[in-house]
Amino acid sequence: MIGPSSDPAELIAHLETLRSEEAIAGMARFGIVTGRALGISNPDIRAVATLAKRDHARATQLWQSHIREARLLALYTAEPKRLTVDEARNWADDFNSWEIVDCAADLFVEARLDELIPEFAANEREFVRRAAFAMIAGAAVHRKDEADATILAWLPLIEAHSGDSRNFVRKAVNWALRSIGKRNRACYGPALGLAELLAESPDKTARWIGRDAVRELSGEKLLARLK
Repeated sequence: MIGPSSDPAELIAHLETLRSEEAIAGMARFGIVTGRALGISNPDIRAVATLAKRDHARATQLWQSHIREARLLALYTAEPKRLTVDEARNWADDFNSWEIVDCAADLFVEARLDELIPEFAANEREFVRRAAFAMIAGAAVHRKDEADATILAWLPLIEAHSGDSRNFVRKAVNWALRSIGKRNRACYGPALGLAELLAESPDKTARWIGRDAVRELSGEKLLARLK
């Protein structure tokens, strides 16, 4: 039986018992890197994390396994207050799949490692750059007590990288812009203004990001909620 005292080897052995070849094939269709994957769903990994509890040192060891599910378990069981900037940078060096990035971004936001956002955005690697905008989206949605000025200060980064046509970057840039716009009334106007600006851009990618954000931010349900 796994629990808080389980070591990395025991947890990985348990994950191996949940392996699904059918699920691995399905994951590949969603653009998830499956080279070191066991085909376990995120809810099932979260269930293991609930039993294992948080243990930062063990999470670090799990990350070093290079197994997709063990890395997700590491992200779910790491301790945000103990996560350092250097550790986050080291983990980001290994990013190779969007769902790992998005899960890590949630942890980095909870750990308040905001200084990494411009650093990751400046990184030319697709998945590291995606992490920056996944963090912006996560902060906009989950950090409700954060000053709006902090959130709005990331709009120039969105504009600066709106021309990156790589699939996992452009989708994250779009996600970040929409998330800021949906945060509250104070953020709505500046985000919509940038979306409208991008929608008229001569750059194809920026134009797609802008038009899609304008469409979503103009929805009647959203406007009613923000009033």
